Parts: sequence; structure tokens; C-alpha cells
Amino acid sequence: MKKIFVVVLGISFAFLLPSCQRKKLTEVVEVPLPSAEEKVTIGHPDDVSAESGQFNLAKLPYEYNALMPSIDILTMEVHYSKHYLTYTNNLNKLVAADPNMVDLAIEDILKKLDMSNADLRNNAGGYYNHTLFFEGMAPKSGGEPKDTLATVITRDFGSFEVFKNQFADAAEKQFGSGWAWLVVDKAGKLSVTATANQDNPLMPNQTVKGTPILCLDVWEHAYYLDYQYKRKKYIEAFFKVINWKKVTDRYLEANTVK
Repeated sequence: MKKIFVVVLGISFAFLLPSCQRKKLTEVVEVPLPSAEEKVTIGHPDDVSAESGQFNLAKLPYEYNALMPSIDILTMEVHYSKHYLTYTNNLNKLVAADPNMVDLAIEDILKKLDMSNADLRNNAGGYYNHTLFFEGMAPKSGGEPKDTLATVITRDFGSFEVFKNQFADAAEKQFGSGWAWLVVDKAGKLSVTATANQDNPLMPNQTVKGTPILCLDVWEHAYYLDYQYKRKKYIEAFFKVINWKKVTDRYLEANTVK
């Protein structure tokens, strides 16, 4: 490693002392310098796996850089391999400690959730929410939905633009950390809502309840590296990577399972 030698002089007193004493005030300090610029190593999503447990990470169906420029590669890597992984591992530990949750689907855990159980609320919500979020995006996507979902959006909102504005508004106005949602109720009607922290519309006591088919993470870790405080720009970019085919499949599935 290269080193630089810095000479520190006691200037205030050096010239007032005999030459032999002045030498004692001269100190050589060895300061290490980095030998090369630090490099950030980006892994591969297939290399990430949760600890053994009831729930697995949903495999990311694209590379970390596939959603650029809407979402940058480092944000995707940290979000998926750190945040999502942590929620998954924590959830598995909580489930393993409670026989009542063994073999339950994540949706059933959320619907039966004791909202005063902060650990389960945050980690079960974090696992479910991130799973939908990552699966709801894809490279070379965006635009507008087609066929069934396009018809339903027009029926329930008046137009795609009205829906888009409502969804973007919910995401932008969510104070602090949270999520924006497109949900479908038991009658097949679509609604937009937002929740704080890791809550979602499947949980008890929500203002708007239903089955989520699209969500947007508006925690700062989801966008701050690229957009800083400009959440609105992040929301606009999200619409360029929405996987409408996946959202449509969720809508059809929700209307099949009553």
C-alpha cells in the first residue's frame, strides 16, 4: 500500500527554542492512502437464498440492471439481497416459533394477523409486499394494460390516465415510509389505496381492503440513490417498468378464488 509522509511542525514555538529542541517538535506522521479506488461488487440474484424455513425468496425474474434507467443496479441489488432477504429470514424464524402458523400461506397469516404483534406485522408484511413488488416489474414493459384489465380499469376509474393519477397521488402523498396499492375486492372492483410502513390491504383494520395486484414501494431505500427526495420522479419511472401481464394474471386469479 502506498503511504504519504506528512510533516507536522510546531510553528508556534519552534522558532523560540534552541535548534536541538526544535527538532523534537518536528513529528513525522505516516498516513496510509488507498492503493486503488474502492470497487463495488454487484452479485447475481440467483445467488441469493433465504435461510431454511417455510418461506423462500421469490426468484428475481431479471438481472439487477434490467430495469435501468428507471431503477439503478445498486438499488436493486441492495433492495433484493439485503432488505427483502432480511424480512424473509426474520419471518421464517417467527413462523418456526409458532405452531399456529406452520403450513399457513402468507396471505392467511396476514389476514389473521394480530396487529399488536409488531415483529410479525413488519416482517410478514415486508416479505409479502416485496414479493409482489419485484414480481410486478419487468424489463421492456410499462405502457398500458390490455384486454381484461384495461377494460376493468376503464370501468372502475373512467380511464387509464385517471387510474394512473390516483395511484401516483397515493404514492406521492404517503407520509414517510409505505406503499401504494391497486387492489381488487370480492366483487371484482378495483381501488387505489396506500399503507404505512409494511402494512398492506390484506391486514385487519385497513381503510381499503382487498387483494393486492400491484404495489409500489415508497420507502426511501427503494429510490433514494437515484432520486433522493424526488419521489414523484421515481413514481413516474415506475410506470415504465410495470409488468402488466403479471398484474392481469393476479386480477384474474383474485376473481377466480372467492
